[in-house]
Amino acid sequence: MKKFPLILFFGLLLCHSGIHGATQRPNVLFIAVDDLKPVLGCYGDKLAKTPNMDKLANRGMLFEKAYVNQAVCAPSRNSLMLGVRPQSMGLYDLKTYFRDIPAYSNTVTMGQTFQKNGYTAESLGKIFHASLNDKPSWSVDNWESKGETYAIEDNRAPMKGEKGTTTESADVPDNFYQDGKIADEAVARLKEKKANPNQPFLMMVGFHKPHLPFVAPKKYWDQFKPEQFSLPEFRTAPEGSPAYALGESGEIMQYKKLPVDKLPFPDDFARHLIHGYYAATSFTDAQIGKVIAALDELGMAENTIIVLWGDHGWHLGDHGKWCKHTNYEQATRIPILISGPEIKPGQRTSALIETVDLYPTLLELTGQSTPETGITGVGLDGTSLVPILKDPKAKVNDYVFHAYPRAEKTDDTKRKLIGRAVRNDRYRLVEWKEPNDPPEKAAIELYDYQTDMMEKKNLAQENPELVTQLRAVLAKLPEAKPQMGGEGAPESGYEKKAKKKKKDKAGDGE
Repeated sequence: MKKFPLILFFGLLLCHSGIHGATQRPNVLFIAVDDLKPVLGCYGDKLAKTPNMDKLANRGMLFEKAYVNQAVCAPSRNSLMLGVRPQSMGLYDLKTYFRDIPAYSNTVTMGQTFQKNGYTAESLGKIFHASLNDKPSWSVDNWESKGETYAIEDNRAPMKGEKGTTTESADVPDNFYQDGKIADEAVARLKEKKANPNQPFLMMVGFHKPHLPFVAPKKYWDQFKPEQFSLPEFRTAPEGSPAYALGESGEIMQYKKLPVDKLPFPDDFARHLIHGYYAATSFTDAQIGKVIAALDELGMAENTIIVLWGDHGWHLGDHGKWCKHTNYEQATRIPILISGPEIKPGQRTSALIETVDLYPTLLELTGQSTPETGITGVGLDGTSLVPILKDPKAKVNDYVFHAYPRAEKTDDTKRKLIGRAVRNDRYRLVEWKEPNDPPEKAAIELYDYQTDMMEKKNLAQENPELVTQLRAVLAKLPEAKPQMGGEGAPESGYEKKAKKKKKDKAGDGE
């Protein structure tokens, strides 16, 4: 009888350690989707066929004003996994591995933190970018599908590193392509985890579509008719914007079988591309549905936090662009959905959030503390979204931030600029200058999303007081120089290849 109170005491202690108890800590299923903008039914898009993501939105909270920290893959994914903005760490390119920089070699990623706190951490598909995948982040090596990019031989890339066609509609099963195989593997992993319910896990599943090429089985294309799609109303640069602000649509111009050698595309081809983006999004939606259905059927959903995140948006012809790679709304606004234990279903919030907020949010939801050292040496840049998950009217950010690198080229000079942006509920300001240059050297963009959702005109000259106010907010943040990669790989990679291709065609390439 004397032993019973002691046993009871320790049992109660275990049940109340963390948020859900030592043996009841919630799992995390994190779904990352490459190039996914909010063209989803749950975000009000009437053409979208995304029933599974719509159902996921109804299970928890939809964030209407979520923004990425840089609109290109590697910096965006670094921000997610490190909890630090690109302008804090100076990593703006696709090729630089953060652990190759001595000051950042001991950075604690999200996966490492989960492992240190008793979780298994694993990734399937694209979480970090390509060859930069970080082994210390995972309990087992990252799993990537060996699926095909194209089903039709004539659509494949020719030799010499060129890309294949921009689209494909083939009568093949879902798991012919990479994302179908990734979904199958995720389902198999969940079944394995069912056998060990006391081992909490972080499973990050990264789908490739709707990234170019817009490839999906024919049945997803057949859900739409080409004439359903309208072309963007506004297809030019904003009036008064710096010439370099939009950059080039270099990525898409590397593909073969394009109807023109330079933009703009003919209207019928532009509609075909939009059709392809929606079809590819529907394809990935179906794969997400398979994974979540397995979680439900296995009885694991009630103790699993599910996060869906798009790594950046995409310009579908607006501003005349067919790319991400800008600081504008269509490139930087993303979908974020969060559901799980103790998160009320069917919620929406207009609170401003950014990618770096997800790391501290998941730590708080799973009862973990912030890592002792982030990439800055002091912690994470983001703020936990738990107050918003409890109350959709709550606010944790007055502003969100993002950046993009550009080169300004004149006859005499070539300046390596960073476009650092601050966004509040109504306005976005972008400040273009070389890191640590004096303020007077900067070019400024200002847009009012209450009166000009399409960013038709740069209002900086007309609103000097507002510009001063927002620049003061921006001045409080770091403006790190690029650590490696100079102008950033989106320019020195995509655009360099495009230039080489042009030279080769002209007969003066190597």
